[in-house]
Amino acid sequence: MKKSTNSKAVSFRFWAFLAGLALIICAGTLGFAAVEHFSLTDAFYFSVVTITTVGFGDLHPVTPAGKVLAVVLILMGVGIFTGMVASAADMILSRRETQQRLEKLNMVIGAFYSEVGTRLLVNFSDCDPQLEMIRQDLLKGTRCPDEDFRPINAKLRKYDYAVDIGKVDLAHLRSVLAGKRTFLLRLVENPTLLEHETFTDLLMAVFHLTEELIHREEIRDLPETDMVHIAGDIKRVYGMLVDQWLDYMRYLKVNYPYLFSLAMRTNPFDQGATPVVK
Repeated sequence: MKKSTNSKAVSFRFWAFLAGLALIICAGTLGFAAVEHFSLTDAFYFSVVTITTVGFGDLHPVTPAGKVLAVVLILMGVGIFTGMVASAADMILSRRETQQRLEKLNMVIGAFYSEVGTRLLVNFSDCDPQLEMIRQDLLKGTRCPDEDFRPINAKLRKYDYAVDIGKVDLAHLRSVLAGKRTFLLRLVENPTLLEHETFTDLLMAVFHLTEELIHREEIRDLPETDMVHIAGDIKRVYGMLVDQWLDYMRYLKVNYPYLFSLAMRTNPFDQGATPVVK
């Protein structure tokens, strides 16, 4: 999920205030050490308690230059310190909101795979003549640690997710997708998905395939050129489905082990998969 513009602005503002505060404290430390002859430790201490308005009173400037420096430090430093505290609070709230949006987004992704995504993976993978080249990687990739997953992920992303269009039951596929057309439209309209570009692209690809199949009155006797065209649409959806499925499985593994358990027992790439616990 891409980081929102508001989150970036809040983060930038916090780090800008923090940098300004560090600069003011350094200037105050060096200034008080020079005009008040404080040690660097005392000068740093006095700068911090002045900026934070704590003011214990154990140290205070006695020279006119030191008093002027203290006033300048208060006028500039207090505002910067207050701004930094406010920005830190905003950043915490922004991260919490981002996490909440991520949870809602993954609920939507889960609903998609539950309703249509997993079924499509089963259908497409059954018609993939080269699936045995990556089947074990697909099964292993959902379970292994992150450091082991990286090379597997790289291999899977380079795989050519093509299907033997002659083995695809286009009439059945059209029936399945047509029955989920309203569901897909509602997902596309969900504003939460705007923050997840890759899943939005997947939805649009699935919706496009649905439209392609629905608009053909006769689906069984298509010319070879049209079959090649549909095979390309299926290939696009198939590859995106696998990418998003892997990401979603690894999310479930970390955050919802009980959902991950069911997902593994119904793994679309496991020919012996069964929801029954044995």
